[in-house]
Amino acid sequence: MSKEVFFIAGSEINIGMVGHVDHGKTTLTQALSGVWTDVHSEELKRGISIRLGYADATFRKCPKCDEPKCYTTDKKCPVDGSKTEVLRTVSFVDSPGHETLMATMLSGGALMDGAVLVIAANETCPQPQTKEHLMALDVIGVKNVVVVQNKVDIVPREKVLENYKQIKEFIKGTVAEDAPIIPVAAQHKTNIDLLINAIEKYIPTRKYDTSKPPKLLIARSFDINKPGKLPDEIMGGVVGGSLMQGVLKAGDKIEIRPGLKVEEDNKTVWKPIHTVVESLIEAGKKVKTINPGGLVGVGTLLDPSLTKSDGLSGRVLSLPGILPEESETLVLDIHLLKRVVGTREELDVDDIRTNEPLMLNIMTTTTVGIVSSARGSEAEVKLKLPVVAEKGARIAISRRIGTRWRLIGYGIVK
Repeated sequence: MSKEVFFIAGSEINIGMVGHVDHGKTTLTQALSGVWTDVHSEELKRGISIRLGYADATFRKCPKCDEPKCYTTDKKCPVDGSKTEVLRTVSFVDSPGHETLMATMLSGGALMDGAVLVIAANETCPQPQTKEHLMALDVIGVKNVVVVQNKVDIVPREKVLENYKQIKEFIKGTVAEDAPIIPVAAQHKTNIDLLINAIEKYIPTRKYDTSKPPKLLIARSFDINKPGKLPDEIMGGVVGGSLMQGVLKAGDKIEIRPGLKVEEDNKTVWKPIHTVVESLIEAGKKVKTINPGGLVGVGTLLDPSLTKSDGLSGRVLSLPGILPEESETLVLDIHLLKRVVGTREELDVDDIRTNEPLMLNIMTTTTVGIVSSARGSEAEVKLKLPVVAEKGARIAISRRIGTRWRLIGYGIVK
């Protein structure tokens, strides 16, 4: 992903764009932000999202127009040309909809304050990953949802109404039961004003605690140096993510965990990474301080070989001595779903068994572990890669079913 796509952020809130593959999430993100988030070569070739995409949109309101037509992202009202007032800037996290990339969606879920669930009107609702993504929002604790009925321009009115009824039935009893359903033609930017209005009403900005030490979840990391740069011109590695609490300042000494794997006295240990905040990037500009909310870039003095190709994604950044040590074993209080979602045939979810492998999503980290002990609603899991997990943290659990990892529930760290 190009750095320009990531570092246009400077927002107050992160909103996930979720739903089944090819239902129009990336097109809708572009309609709102003007940014096409699929920029990786393989994404362009295959026409689907593979990595998490990021784009920013500044919501505005015309002081003269009546609601909901007064909402826009333009500096001048498209109706009467009046200068619009800024409401807030939103960072959109565009999640892959393909079933093989569920782990990527779950890792992005840790950053989401709310979500837009995109459902195409030209297909029967629900499709497998529509179910899986909605269940994932519930599992990871995302409660504020707006539903978009997309592609209403390519099907007859009767089909749109039939699909609307299917959506209403589908969201009954879920976290999205009371969510508004906004008909949209993202390709033509139709009803974007109605969607902004709904997001403003149903997805409020989270209240953050700036009195606590800073904690930034790292979702991406980059080497921003172009080939051929002279050694004295090389810039340190960059990490990108979202500050969940506290305030981070340029010049701060920082610690990143889990750190680097090293061998000491014939034993494998993980050493935290220490560096300095060289620069902070918001809205494409360097700033001296960042507050929680939205997506940001942190320039460091790290060797860029450590950060290239998302080498530090999934880590947590804070001040030295603040974060708990890495855990290679977790004891979880288990909460299982009744049925496996994301497949055509929904199987019952069996109890977790000793010695079975599980995929765990902890904040922006994805790791696999083996259950060393399963006893009723509690399980102990030995991890292949260590994680930073505080007591009470909520963790998404997936099980290998056939050739895919399928979401089966969540665990609370004991």
